[in-house]
Amino acid sequence: MTNPDRPRPNIIRRFLGSPSSAGLILIAAAIGALALANSPIGPGYATMLHARFGPLSLEQWINDGLMTLFFLVVGLEIKGEMLEGELSTWPRRILPGIAAAGGMIVPALIYLVLNRGPTAAGWAIPMATDIAFALGVTALLGRRVPASLRIFLAALAIIDDLGAVLIIALFYTTHLSLPDLAGAGVALVVLIGLNRLGVRRLSPYMLVGLVLWGLMLRSGIHATLAGVMLAFTIPMARTPGRSDGHGNGDGTSPLRTLEHRLDRPVAFIVVPIFALANAAVPVLGLPLGALAAPVTLGVAAGLLIGKIMGVFGFATIAVRLGLAAMPAGAGRLQMLGMACLCGIGFTMSIFITLLAFPGSPLLQAEAKIGVLAGSLAAGMLGYAILRRGGRGSDHGADTLRS
Repeated sequence: MTNPDRPRPNIIRRFLGSPSSAGLILIAAAIGALALANSPIGPGYATMLHARFGPLSLEQWINDGLMTLFFLVVGLEIKGEMLEGELSTWPRRILPGIAAAGGMIVPALIYLVLNRGPTAAGWAIPMATDIAFALGVTALLGRRVPASLRIFLAALAIIDDLGAVLIIALFYTTHLSLPDLAGAGVALVVLIGLNRLGVRRLSPYMLVGLVLWGLMLRSGIHATLAGVMLAFTIPMARTPGRSDGHGNGDGTSPLRTLEHRLDRPVAFIVVPIFALANAAVPVLGLPLGALAAPVTLGVAAGLLIGKIMGVFGFATIAVRLGLAAMPAGAGRLQMLGMACLCGIGFTMSIFITLLAFPGSPLLQAEAKIGVLAGSLAAGMLGYAILRRGGRGSDHGADTLRS
């Protein structure tokens, strides 16, 4: 019999603590954006996004401002995993690294097969994996997905994000302001100096990071990369002794402290707001040919077919050549299902879309349709395969060697 005096569990807290909840909120935001864009208030919604607030429009504040926090978290995760996590040793990096390389190369090639001329600029759109969606699907599958495969997926997605950051910096920079770029370099040197001097308080890093963001915004290099640059300068070393009130005592790492503080706000606020602003595709107002346009097909095929071929194919080759070992307890069918989930490429894919086709609403809409269609198909296929594969099925890890 239930004790009436026993406190009831906090439903909201339990939901926010679920691994799948961030993905569910992101799905709801994307569906909401599509519904708004194709409703009678769609034109008004678009006008609101383009309304200016100070030097930037609302859409720019979201994409260039709020998303810097997303890239800051990405950078913190990359640095943390490289120093003491799942990517801290070369044996741990080899399999997800090779699979991630395949998952970037093959989708880009498939896209380029279908696109020439101006639309070829979108080659990087299907290269990214959305970690929130992908891990959310694995959480729904429970014990059918071995813990080793979840770790493999997380490591692959982190390497994937690092690749996307480098691609944005190298290939999607249009113009450069040398004075602002020089100022950003000085700000970065100050951040590195704070790290080398042993400063553990987060506030100096955040203040200089804000200056760095402003200079990057004016320099021509995408402002969000300031988040990654700031993350790489945040100290990882733990500080012994008593807490100083800033999360930097009692052996706490400043990097892990900041990551912990930003993780939920970014997952449950920043990324859903980004989806509300950028998944608002007026599908009903597009020409019918947009659904089968080369950009749409290239992105969708890159995510669905390219990711499977790249991730699964490169991982299989690496294992058979003895370069890496399969995740413990995982079989071929499960690895195939995980490769499908890598085709869920929402947040970073849409972000690259905006950089690849600036000033072209039609091409942006076609790419976004491809992202949504390819991601949905990849997620459903991956879920079905992993559900069928079951826990520890397919004869375990040795099946890729046969």
